[in-house]
Amino acid sequence: MPAPPTLLEPDLLAADPAGLADVGRLVTELTREAAGALRRRSGPLPALTPQELARLLDAQLPEGPLPRTGGGRGAVLALARSYAANTVDLADPRAAAHLQPPSLSVAAAADVLASVFNASVDTWDSGPYAVELERRLVRSLTALTGYGPEAGGVLTPGGTASNLQALLMARDTALRARRDIRGTGLTGLAVQPVVYCSELAHFSVSRACAVLGLGEDAVRPVATDARHRMLPGELDRALAGLGENEVPLAVVATAGTTDYGSVDPLPEIAAVAARHGVRLHVDAAYGGGALFSDRMRPLLAGIEAADTVTIDLHKTAWQPAAASVLLARDGEDFTATTGLRVAYLNPDDDGAAGYDGLLGHSLQTTRRADALKVAATFLALGRDGIGAMLDACHDLARHAAVTVAAHPQLELAAEPVLTTVVFRYLPGTADAPADAVNGALRRRLLREGAALIGRTEAAGTVRLKLTLLNPQATKTDIDEVLTAVAEAGAAVEKELS
Repeated sequence: MPAPPTLLEPDLLAADPAGLADVGRLVTELTREAAGALRRRSGPLPALTPQELARLLDAQLPEGPLPRTGGGRGAVLALARSYAANTVDLADPRAAAHLQPPSLSVAAAADVLASVFNASVDTWDSGPYAVELERRLVRSLTALTGYGPEAGGVLTPGGTASNLQALLMARDTALRARRDIRGTGLTGLAVQPVVYCSELAHFSVSRACAVLGLGEDAVRPVATDARHRMLPGELDRALAGLGENEVPLAVVATAGTTDYGSVDPLPEIAAVAARHGVRLHVDAAYGGGALFSDRMRPLLAGIEAADTVTIDLHKTAWQPAAASVLLARDGEDFTATTGLRVAYLNPDDDGAAGYDGLLGHSLQTTRRADALKVAATFLALGRDGIGAMLDACHDLARHAAVTVAAHPQLELAAEPVLTTVVFRYLPGTADAPADAVNGALRRRLLREGAALIGRTEAAGTVRLKLTLLNPQATKTDIDEVLTAVAEAGAAVEKELS
């Protein structure tokens, strides 16, 4: 009887029957090694400085990650152990820094299957099931957003990519309406295209304008209110006061700012945009998950009036990165902007016969079957299951806010809207500057591997941030994180005094 294939047998391809069985064995062994390393962990990060971690990798990989001769099974298992021991553990309840949740096991398992078959959705024959699955996933998400049957969408590598494509659509719509707009970054522009967004909008809006040749100075920030939401009246005045050579391409509303989770007043902004005849894009990369929650969905009232919407499913649907989606109220917007046809991928006669892939919807060509992990998650948990996870994280944020407000050495910056809590440590002595203490206490927690919390600035003041996206965390876990913050702050004060 022949021996079973060994780990890393060179002639095994993942998608053939023997290779698929070997993938199962490999995943079992790798995850076993990783689990063993995790059991020896004591926090969300390794208790190492960046310099210490760099030296560790140099010692483990003396020839780097591309040696002349492979090390086989032992090298791969050693890598798995070291990776699990020294990477971030997002499932640790003390990991609360970024919009980066732990992924669901069902999504991760389905993601392995997507990698095994390595389908691409650019052409129908490169991944027929994946193509049809993404179409149906998009249809479900557009309906949930409140769009009609003429809507469309596409999965993208992240919110930055979704926002870029949305502004590309806006630019091209304006180009079709005003042929004197060039927006190429060249001299001699007939007009200056402009994009309006909240002063707290994600930096990807400016980056998109730079990539599209409009320049970052095309972005016009609009003031926000005390609740960190764009002021519709200020937007209206800005649009009414446009210069003679300025042409507005889009208004970008934010549903879930990175720092505060605040949601711009979408109905009012939509009304202003419509009155001035300007496209509206809603960046709901963070807040879009509220669509799954009956409790939080009212925050997104009016989102159906947007021309385009960004939602990051790798944030508030707990998907392995990346899984963003761009939705458009009019699916023809994709065809008008990215609907290129080339004979070697999507010839006209194939399309007429129903063999079209999704190339015409995307800025990418080869694109993996990310719809598989998302669909697997939704089929397993349903909308209510995902919504309950977000509600649990929202409850944790509210508990954290109450705890911070009651703590004598912590100061709450704002009431949480989604799952983010912004606060700061208050030094007990004037000898320890508050900004320096808050910055240093966060680094102290990182160095010790004790807790992973975020940092931001508001009005020039350093603040700390909890982004709570672990639905299995408890109120006790949150209390322990805040206690660790206060203890680290006190220790730093002594060092600086």
